[in-house]
Amino acid sequence: MHGNRNGRACPNRALFLLLSLALVLVPYAKGRCQSTGSDTAHGESRLQMDQAVMCEEVRDLAPVNVSVVFSVDIGKVSCFTLFDPVPQKTVVYHTWFHRDQESTRKRLALRPPRWSTVSSIQLRETDKGPWRVVISDDTGHIFGIMRFSVTD
Repeated sequence: MHGNRNGRACPNRALFLLLSLALVLVPYAKGRCQSTGSDTAHGESRLQMDQAVMCEEVRDLAPVNVSVVFSVDIGKVSCFTLFDPVPQKTVVYHTWFHRDQESTRKRLALRPPRWSTVSSIQLRETDKGPWRVVISDDTGHIFGIMRFSVTD
């Protein structure tokens, strides 16, 4: 045991240990008591996006050739999203923008308990440049924004 010159425990050391312990335990307890964002005030789970990627295609419910840059020659780009949990039947939207102009808006159905969905666009020579897909719900809540480019 550490002490001062008189052999007694040092009060400053004990205070330091107590404060250190408080710094570790308080954030832990606070995080355990607060909502994690996936629960509502009534203890129900809330729709949550678990994954979103841009890809060349979806095969066997999985995205294939995930990227942020796509050649116009591949002919198609897809936005794959996975929601978990999905507490009830609902819809989400994939709104596609090319050079900050809305190109298309896809309405996609989700079903409990977990659901993946995909929307795609066919690529033309005029589609080269920056794109983004805004993933949102009926209320306008944005789950995510996927950015990508189409090149030669």
